[in-house]
Amino acid sequence: MTTRPQGYGLSRELAEKNAAKYSVDDEVEIVQWICDVTGVAAPAAQGPDGFRDFLRSGVVLCTLMNALKEGSCRKPHDTSKTKLAALRQNKENENISFFLTAAEAYGCNKGDLFQTVDLVDGTNLAQVQSTLYKVGGQAQKQGYAGATIGIKQGSENKREFSDEQLKSGQNIIGLQMGSNQVASQKGMSAYGATRQIVNNQQ
Repeated sequence: MTTRPQGYGLSRELAEKNAAKYSVDDEVEIVQWICDVTGVAAPAAQGPDGFRDFLRSGVVLCTLMNALKEGSCRKPHDTSKTKLAALRQNKENENISFFLTAAEAYGCNKGDLFQTVDLVDGTNLAQVQSTLYKVGGQAQKQGYAGATIGIKQGSENKREFSDEQLKSGQNIIGLQMGSNQVASQKGMSAYGATRQIVNNQQ
């Protein structure tokens, strides 16, 4: 599944933890959504390897962004005619970066996006799934009328206050201003002091 060695110790544990987060049910839903929006054919293979191969060139991802918002993503490189493996991979990586840049410009938070290596090496395909759900939710927020996926992203609820409202708040006296000085612990015995027992009956 990955082009990198599995590693040992903590690296191996993290790789296994990321692999465990991958959802085949989410994969089916995401692939169906992409096919509905873009019109591309569904991949023949299923599972993490099939999902990775479906998206790894970046062409499908760029097509998806341009289907959601025309002209939002740069035209991807056609890697099918590139014979040199290293050059083909560089072009595929650049296609993925086109998608990530377009997704951020579309309104997705940068922290919600996957890293290129997550998809290319298959090290964190669950994050790729999460990103595509975020893109689908953002599409709903932007008013996309086609097929939907994910949860609609919330809109900013910015408040505007007049100068009169702002000035009226200055008349409220907080407890720190001294309005609570009536009740205090002044004169009470110190914490931890011994209890004085006096017997007045002589």
